[in-house]
Formats: sequence, structure tokens, C-alpha cells
Amino acid sequence: MIIDKIKRLLSDHFIRNIGWLGGAELFNRVARLATTVVLARTFTSYDYGVASLIFTIADFGYVLTINPGFGAKLVQASEEELESVCNTSYWLNWVVCILLFIFQCLAAFPIATFYKNSQLILPICIVATAYLFLPIFAIQANLIQRENRLKITAISTALQLIFGNILTIILALGQMGSWAVILPVVMTIPINIIINLMNHSWRPPKSFTLDKWRVITSFGLKMLGVNALSRLRMNLDYLLVGYFIGIEALGLYFFAFNAGLGISQSVINAFTSALYPHLCSVQSDKVQMKKRFFRGLKTIALIVVPLVILQSSLAPLYVPVIFGKKWVEGIPILIVICLSAIPIALSRATSQLLQATNKTHLDFYWNLIFTGIFAVSLVIAVQYGIFAVACAVLVSQVIAMPIFTIWVMKKVFTQQPDKIAVGK
Repeated sequence: MIIDKIKRLLSDHFIRNIGWLGGAELFNRVARLATTVVLARTFTSYDYGVASLIFTIADFGYVLTINPGFGAKLVQASEEELESVCNTSYWLNWVVCILLFIFQCLAAFPIATFYKNSQLILPICIVATAYLFLPIFAIQANLIQRENRLKITAISTALQLIFGNILTIILALGQMGSWAVILPVVMTIPINIIINLMNHSWRPPKSFTLDKWRVITSFGLKMLGVNALSRLRMNLDYLLVGYFIGIEALGLYFFAFNAGLGISQSVINAFTSALYPHLCSVQSDKVQMKKRFFRGLKTIALIVVPLVILQSSLAPLYVPVIFGKKWVEGIPILIVICLSAIPIALSRATSQLLQATNKTHLDFYWNLIFTGIFAVSLVIAVQYGIFAVACAVLVSQVIAMPIFTIWVMKKVFTQQPDKIAVGK
């Protein structure tokens, strides 16, 4: 009976997708663990601080490129509109990415002035070149996700991250400082290009077209707002700590986040990547969608909660042994940050439900309100040090995210079946 149950689980497409993505993240975490240890042993708090600011700035840029909006619309689109959505999205990606590259390079100068550090200019510009490669494989990657062939996505992600970690280790041991984590961002993109182009037959249109651009941008702008607010919350603490407390304090805070949330974040990313197409495939059937959503919540709870409890409870033991005694000061921050993975997982899953039912406007409204509350709590907390900032992040999420999920479930699952929007 147990064997039959295991067979049924393994035959489930959603579980297999989570397995592939989770396996990719596991391989990445093994390589990432070695990278984190090397960086902890070779980086100073200042190096971590500089790297944190670069990635924070780049993170806002990625919000405007591939992941939200155009890609999600492509996954959700009906078969009749798919070709025109692909062709238009391809050209829109190029327009957005080129403009973003120019904007980030120009913004590097006032950013460096704001933080009083001219060494930020060149890294910001180098990272910006990554945008120019993204449109080459973005449509193929989205189509692979639409077709639920997440095995390909997992392999591509795993290879890129593993090679990136290897490059980081080599550069860090070569005393490259913060460049050790900046250069691999650009140097590993060809891996994604090759794998996605080899595994999907779609190719760019020969002529420029913006057919259905209003439909795509309407959906995309809603998701852009949600993702922009989400990224702002994820990085606002970095920006405030770096400005009010200093680059070295930011380095300690960034280390705690990197070491504390990394493993859990990998699990959450694998889960949400698999959940969205899983929900989209039954978007016209509210009963099935409800079953899949609750099953998804149960799956993530069974994985994330025990993992978080184990990691946070063992932090005082493994941090000084693995990363070095100089990071012991960051253990309380690491524990608090580690616990925040639980409400983050709940929030991500709930947002996927809203996107799958074409209710991204509700996601945007919620994120707008919560970001305001979150920002106020951080501005107050930063006056009392980085541990207070970490506590503010956790407490605000623990209070807000269950409210968000309950509100969304009432909005989605108490409607009449014909009110769930499909492919608009």
C-alpha cells in the first residue's frame, strides 16, 4: 500500500516538476555551500557590502525584464493567441532590455554619489550587460515552462548556477574581491542560451510586430507592479542598512541573509516555479484549482517548516565551524531571517494563485499596502541596528501574510465558476 502511494506520487506531474527543480536547487546548494564558505573565509564585511549593493540594484532591473509580465502572459495565453503573443513579446523584450541597459549605466553615477563610493560605477555597468542577452532565449524558456517541461528548466538553471559558483570560488581564491560574485552573472548566461535554444523549436519572427501588445502589456504591467513592489521589499532593508548604518554593517547583514535564507529560498523557488503552470492548466475549473492550491500549500509546509526549524536551531553550531568565527556576530540575525522563509513561502504561493486566475490587480493592491507598512517598520527599525531590522522583516511578514492568503482564498474560491477569468 505504501509502495502504491509512492508510485502515485511519483507519477504526478506537479510532484515530478518539483522534484526536478528541487533536485537542481539541491545541486546548486552543494556548490553554493562551498562558495559561501570560500567567500566567508576570503571576503571582508566591506566586500560583502559592495556585492550586496550591486545585486540589489541589478535585482530591480531584472523585475523589468523576463520573469514577470510578458513571460507569465505567454504561459497563460490561449492556443489561438500564442503565436502572436510570442512574436510581440520577443520584440517587447528587446525594447525593454536595451532601454534598461542604458538606464542602469546612466544611473550608476548618481548611485555611486549617493553611497559615496565611486567603485560601484563599473560593476553596475558590467552587470547591466546581462540584460542584452536575455531576449535571445526568453521566449523559448517561457514556452518550455508553458509545456510543463520543467526538467529542461531545472537542468539549465542547475548548470548555470553550478558553473557560476565554480567561477566565483576560482575568482575569490584569486583575490578578486567583490568581482568574484559580479563577473559570473554575465559569464554564465551562454549556458542558458544554448540549452533553451536547443530544446525548443520556436525562432524569432523575421519582421517587427507588436500585434496584441495592449493585451500583453496590460497583463504585464499589473505583474510588473507586483514584482517591483516585491523586489522593493526584498531589497529595501539592504538599501537602508547600507545608507544609515554603513557598508560594513550591510556586509554582515547580507552574509546572514545569504547563509540563512539560501537553502529555504531554493526550495521556495522550485515550488513556485512548478505551481504556476500547474494552476494555469486548470484555470477554468475552480474546484480542481482549489484542490491543487491546497495540496501545494501542504507540500511546501511539509518541506519548508521542518527545514527552517532545523537550520535555525543548528545555526550556533555550524556558523563558526563552517564560515569562521568572524561571522558569529551575525548568528542572531541569521536565525531571525531563516524563520522568515515560512511566511515568504505562503506569500509566493498565494501570488501564484492570483496570477493564474488573472487577478493580478488584487496582488498589486495588496503589495502596495503591505510595502508601505513594511517600509515604515524598516525606517523605524534601522535606528536600532541590523538585528532590529531583521526582526522587523520577520514580524511584519508573520502578521501580514496569513491575512493575505485568507483574503485571496475568499476572493478566488467564493466566486461563481464562470467568473474566473481565462487568458484575458
